[in-house]
Amino acid sequence: LQNDQGEKAPQVKVWDDVVNGFDMGDLAAQWFSDFLNDSPDNNAGGGRHEYRLVRFDPDHKRLSKMTWTQGVEAPNQFADGFPVLVISTASLDGLNRRLIAQGHDAVTMERFRPNIVLSGVDEHDEDRMDGMTITTDAGEVFLRPVKPCPRCPIPNIDPLTASVSSEIGDTLQTYRQDARVGGAITFGMNAIVIDGVDLQLKVGQTVTGNYLF
Repeated sequence: LQNDQGEKAPQVKVWDDVVNGFDMGDLAAQWFSDFLNDSPDNNAGGGRHEYRLVRFDPDHKRLSKMTWTQGVEAPNQFADGFPVLVISTASLDGLNRRLIAQGHDAVTMERFRPNIVLSGVDEHDEDRMDGMTITTDAGEVFLRPVKPCPRCPIPNIDPLTASVSSEIGDTLQTYRQDARVGGAITFGMNAIVIDGVDLQLKVGQTVTGNYLF
């Protein structure tokens, strides 16, 4: 998708940060506005809303909070606070076992929106790593997990139907309160890229974890 206007968008606010972006044009805006307005919930809200698609300005610097990155300048764009979120399939399996035991349906990884999904490790091993090396055809990517990911109510929303139910958050509350973030519910680890930022990641690449013990 190319920028057909060539003009910077109004500044965009992401949490406490105000960042610059490029407006991707009227055609993209119309598509998103039509799509997002075409729902019973939106129609019941009284009126159409207009949306714009914005691309991050690469000349703008937005960094993850260095209190968590140990002083490393970690570039971030429109993501909440960190560029990468890592979750293992074993962690999701553990949650699903608990949900099924309570009579609820299992859920998919889409509820938690990770960039990287690990297999072949134990439940919540991502919490116990201080580094991950991913082997690509062109070299190695080194990630550093820096902060447990506190969960908002979004995982309670079914991404296919938009229906809301509380069992995911309620279940996580029973075993995933994390003292590292003031007792918040966490699931997955936020990570930063230390080396290999220009390399391409693919499904099936080998990941080597550096464990904290």
